[in-house]
Amino acid sequence: MENKPLVDWDSGLMDCFEEPSTCCYGFWCGPCLACTVSGRFGENTFLPLFDFCGVTTFCGIPMCVPPAGLSMRAAMRNRYGIKGSLCKDIVAACCCGWCSWCQMHRELKHRKKTPTVINVQNQTIFATQPAPMMMMMPPAVMNQQGVVTISH
Repeated sequence: MENKPLVDWDSGLMDCFEEPSTCCYGFWCGPCLACTVSGRFGENTFLPLFDFCGVTTFCGIPMCVPPAGLSMRAAMRNRYGIKGSLCKDIVAACCCGWCSWCQMHRELKHRKKTPTVINVQNQTIFATQPAPMMMMMPPAVMNQQGVVTISH
């Protein structure tokens, strides 16, 4: 297994204004945002609801570590090779729970960006003298979708 260097989160914990739509989603419907993050990450969509139903709070700060928020954050760091520690995940999940869910949402959006695919259409290239390597290769045919097949 190859060791890749760890990377930073795509955005900081308090970078809500970097993507206002996520910030508004988290502010107006935090449980919905958390369920969206969980589902997009491949976990049970309703997993975060255990945090909201079972965690007692004092002035908005959880009295115990929210298990779904903590486990999602740790799993995301592990899957994507993001710098951090379990201790920092606990602090983020307890003290900045909504910001943590927003950060994870932004990270998933960043990770889901698809690369641009360039499709080459049919092209004919003429050469006056074929190169010796080209003569040894079997003829290739490109169909309408741009897929190349080699016939023997």
